[in-house]
Amino acid sequence: MSLFDSFFKDVGIDLGTANTLIYERHKGLVIDEPTVAAINNKTNEILAVGDKAKKMLERTPSHISVVRPLQNGVISDFDMAYEMLRQFLKSIAGPFGFRRGVLGVPNDLTEVERKSVEDVAKNAGCAKVNLVESLVAAALGADLPIESPTASLVIDIGGGTSDIGVISMGGIVISRTLRVAGDKLNEDIIRFLREEFKLAIGEPTAEFAKIAVGSAVPVEKLEVPVRGRDLASGLPREVLVKNIHIRAAIAKSLTTMLESIHEVIEGAPPELAGDMLRQGIVVCGGGALLRGLDHLIEKETSVTTHMAPEPLTCMVRGLGRIVDNFDHYGNLLDNPLKPVDIQL
Repeated sequence: MSLFDSFFKDVGIDLGTANTLIYERHKGLVIDEPTVAAINNKTNEILAVGDKAKKMLERTPSHISVVRPLQNGVISDFDMAYEMLRQFLKSIAGPFGFRRGVLGVPNDLTEVERKSVEDVAKNAGCAKVNLVESLVAAALGADLPIESPTASLVIDIGGGTSDIGVISMGGIVISRTLRVAGDKLNEDIIRFLREEFKLAIGEPTAEFAKIAVGSAVPVEKLEVPVRGRDLASGLPREVLVKNIHIRAAIAKSLTTMLESIHEVIEGAPPELAGDMLRQGIVVCGGGALLRGLDHLIEKETSVTTHMAPEPLTCMVRGLGRIVDNFDHYGNLLDNPLKPVDIQL
């Protein structure tokens, strides 16, 4: 690393609905925080971002708002997204700030939504911003041969969206983006407990139950106590939730996901379908950690399915490979680098 690099930093940013991860060139993963910010409505002061803000979720007085600035993979609150990212970058900034930021984005974003992502990163401190399809970055992070003329089927299940796509020769051949991901499963669990147990719970509790006992296929008996408000009496109550309950709650969403996987496979050229059978399916993202999800996909598609190494950081590691080697991977970016950019 040159002296110039020590002053001007390049970063790869996975600005996700649930978590924001930042990879610094030649250093590795430096930020891994929830995509959450807390603001005092009276003073417009940012009180906390990341993990500190997430601990406040659904636990604050009326004058404090805890905001998730991205919804379904799209920036829904520009100002809060900017403030949050600015604070993350400020904590790792060098003497002269950031030369370039590479951000992963869902492949179905409109031009306006892509411009919004670029503007947030530029306002937060990146002099130049490049975008790359999140599926391509995830495949790169999973060490798949994306530049070869062979098919790689990748399923990236995040907090707000699930991206399913076939990648060959450094590009996406066919893909689907679903609004069925971690957040939707949490909503399913909240609705199920309300209807079946007459118990009102918040999103943090639903996520806790999903992680503790959730599964996509039948597994050994698991159960966890869940506390909330009784809808009849209005008083606190605790119920014992079993893995069979969570599986019933999320079954419809998982079926939607499987249908989209079928659509992608059926829409791929026959030669690439043969490659998929040989190479298999790779699942990554936080949603990949749901017990038995890879087995369910394999059973329904008859294609060998496995989880990527370290699925939570798969995409940001792919972005890291790009920022570590711009001259080799620059062609993967939406706005390819010019020779003068590479020499910076």
